[in-house]
Amino acid sequence: MNRSSHLTDLEEQYGAHNYHPLPVVIAEGEGAWVTDTEGNRYLDWLAAYSAVNFGHRHPRLTAAAHAQLDRITLASRAFRTDTLGPFLEGLAALTGKESVLPMNTGAEAVETAVKAARKWGYERKGIAADRARIAVFDGNFHGRTTTIVGFSSDPGSRDGFGPFDGGFDSVPYGDIDALAAAIGPETAAVLLEPVQGEAGVIVPPAGWLAEVRRLCDEQHVLMIADEIQSGLGRTGHTFACDREDVTPDVYLLGKALGGGIVPLSAVACDREVMDVFTPGTHGSTFGGNPLAAAVGTEVVAMLATGEWQQRARDLGRYLEGALAGLDKSRVDEIRVCGLWAGVDLAETAPSAREVCERLLRLGVLAKETHQRTVRIAPPLVIEPEEIDRGVAALAEAIG
Repeated sequence: MNRSSHLTDLEEQYGAHNYHPLPVVIAEGEGAWVTDTEGNRYLDWLAAYSAVNFGHRHPRLTAAAHAQLDRITLASRAFRTDTLGPFLEGLAALTGKESVLPMNTGAEAVETAVKAARKWGYERKGIAADRARIAVFDGNFHGRTTTIVGFSSDPGSRDGFGPFDGGFDSVPYGDIDALAAAIGPETAAVLLEPVQGEAGVIVPPAGWLAEVRRLCDEQHVLMIADEIQSGLGRTGHTFACDREDVTPDVYLLGKALGGGIVPLSAVACDREVMDVFTPGTHGSTFGGNPLAAAVGTEVVAMLATGEWQQRARDLGRYLEGALAGLDKSRVDEIRVCGLWAGVDLAETAPSAREVCERLLRLGVLAKETHQRTVRIAPPLVIEPEEIDRGVAALAEAIG
């Protein structure tokens, strides 16, 4: 038995079977490439669901992590640390918001926003106690906690995990009239993904985000943008909301914020919302820890130059052009937003899972979603010739 098979067997024997990974055991990574335990190299077309936007082991980020590892990694928020303040200042400037609350995972950021929106609804809007509602959208993916899966429209995420606490109204994504009808006097917030990633890189109709912003202003409702996958350069902008010059009341950030090194998420908003939290009402032992804050500060500094956003725009156009050459009889639809794409496979093509397995054998790592869609989200360090390589492999994989 080789090392790869042994490690796979260990995972299968001792691990929970809550994932169905492709048959590869990754041991190393650099830039847009990873290497398995047998020494085979693969082009990474997933980037850990956008957590590795800056590539594997980016030298600026690993240097920041190494330096902090030699100092202190955790003190808890019971005490102040010297890396947290600079991180908060930098991220506040990047988002244009007055305040930042750091957490660890994207789901924690969403849960934090749900709590903030409800408390804001009671204290600022005057909604009766325990009556606040939040509008959400069909096809959403905001995480895996019981609160979040309770308003998911995906049976695989939801079934078997009830009872759920309620308080959410789901409407069709991109339908402004349905949203308007769902908002009532007890609505505290609208929670949306500016681009739905897990759903298959679903881009809303042009002007829809601006209409949501207008509607939220008219109805005195918070607009909460889950930019955990779409933010921090992925769409060719700092935030996907920037595509329509829309500023939400609350940004939810994660994944790439930790540089692909540490879990780090954040809620960014103005004081009018953030100050519903007072000492003891919310917290996290690891949230804003010194190691994560040091890495996050470097991520923010890299994004502040705008070069990563420009790179994603340029490479996104290149990717879109390359994908246009795929066999139209095997592909139903291609959606591209920055360096992010969803390729819907026709019934004449293999399943998305089979295509990803074929891509693996061709040296490209991608992951399916919803049976018929292949997602493409390479690190932003990828080069045009590597995009060509990946698209050629995809063309071969779909037959």
